[in-house]
Amino acid sequence: MMKYIYDRVGWTDMIVDNNQLLEPLNSFYHAQGLLFGKLDALGFDVQNELLINAISDEVVTSSEIEGEFLDRSDVRSSVAKRLGLETAGVENTYANHYTEGVVDMVLDATRNYYNLTAERLFDWHCALFPTGRSGFNKITVGAYRTGKMEIVSGPSGKERVHYIALKPERVPDEMDILLNRIETCNEIDPYIKSAIAHLWFESIHPFDDGNGRIGRAISDHLLARAEKSANRYYSLSSQLLKERKSYYNELELAQKYSGDINRWVIWFVECLTRAVLSSITRLETAKQKAAFFDKLRNTDLNKRQNLMINKLVDGFEGKLTTLKWAKICKCSNDSALRDIDDLINKGVLLRSPEGGRSTAYLLNSNI
Repeated sequence: MMKYIYDRVGWTDMIVDNNQLLEPLNSFYHAQGLLFGKLDALGFDVQNELLINAISDEVVTSSEIEGEFLDRSDVRSSVAKRLGLETAGVENTYANHYTEGVVDMVLDATRNYYNLTAERLFDWHCALFPTGRSGFNKITVGAYRTGKMEIVSGPSGKERVHYIALKPERVPDEMDILLNRIETCNEIDPYIKSAIAHLWFESIHPFDDGNGRIGRAISDHLLARAEKSANRYYSLSSQLLKERKSYYNELELAQKYSGDINRWVIWFVECLTRAVLSSITRLETAKQKAAFFDKLRNTDLNKRQNLMINKLVDGFEGKLTTLKWAKICKCSNDSALRDIDDLINKGVLLRSPEGGRSTAYLLNSNI
């Protein structure tokens, strides 16, 4: 019978080889310093834009890793409302209970970054499953699982078992140990702690469903604690989604009986570094966006125009036509055409020189 990491004596000891981790940690701290240095030089409007984007990315991509797809506009609107922030291009939409629940969990994890308890995890679980169901299946919500848990993939009849979590009767005690270590094990680097806590939680797999999202929320919670900041300017889950195959492979390797926890921690820290570097790239885009809207500060724009200019600055996919404007803004074609003509008269938009069956429009970069 296959043995797993939890079969090892002392499997919950947070022991790593610091010599192996020195270089990856130095690279992470260097990238982090670059990001925070650039943030300090920005105005509040750009910082708020980055903050909303990073938290929204975390909500959307953590769900997408599990095959759940959320409407990004709904998420951005929900995040902005909860943070009490207004920024260009945030639609005033009303998200469903599921989306609101995921936003609540991520914000609670990152903005209240001390005293992680079982009750808080139960609250997060309830937020993820407000109906008490996962799809069509009724599950235990707000409490640890009472049945066995296997991680499998593949079609029916040809399933591959990747991992069998520890028996349900062990779950409460193992979770108590984990939560205690999170609060008391302060001699290791906090980013290493985030990596180990994620591995440990996923190895216990304490809930009927939602373990991946809650495990990543725990990592984010510990990242916020490490930085002593409720503001998140980079998204771990966005990077994990980009590297999803590697993410699952590394977790699976680390969960085997002879798994190398150092390998997992190194991979996690390097993934964090790539997440930070990606945020630095997006920071430059946010600066350009802020500069463009600064040029429009004396231009009267309605909500639909603000929304569409925001999408164009972010990099609109395909050609912008009147029909697309009307669909995105949920307005009539006549209203869309009036909005567009008004922006052309104000020098904000240009008609595309390409022509074709439908006239397309571009931002005027020389405004």
